[in-house]
Amino acid sequence: MSIEKVRTYLHQFNLNGRIREFPVSSATVAQAAQALNCEPCRIAKTLSFKQAGGAVLIVAAGDCKVDNAKYKHSFGLKAKMLSADEVLQTTGFAIGGVCPFAVPENVKIYLDVSLKRFQTVFPACGSANSAIELTPEELEKYTVNSGWIDVCTTMEQK
Repeated sequence: MSIEKVRTYLHQFNLNGRIREFPVSSATVAQAAQALNCEPCRIAKTLSFKQAGGAVLIVAAGDCKVDNAKYKHSFGLKAKMLSADEVLQTTGFAIGGVCPFAVPENVKIYLDVSLKRFQTVFPACGSANSAIELTPEELEKYTVNSGWIDVCTTMEQK
């Protein structure tokens, strides 16, 4: 079970006790916000994109979407999301539970600056009914990430 893989990963930082599991789905930004009783923008969604030789995960605020021009400027290619099957095969997580914890080493993780405007955010923990509350600094510290990136735009700006 994927949440157990995340629980084991977070245990090394004594964070596994902070994982929240819900009796309802938290697979979408709206569902997660409802389950957590928070604003949708504070949900740290993890988006999966194709890259040469693997994939890249972008963790972004729930009210943002990837800006194709920014993505191409940062990565040198057009943003192309993985299919549901590719997400599971590449990350080990099904859509709705994809998270920046315990991912294969060949998958690069980037944290979008859209998350920095919040005191805390809520990324998933490997299942479609889980999350953990972390500060952006904790998210950076406890993920094996390639740094902060600016590839998103809030949906209201579009």
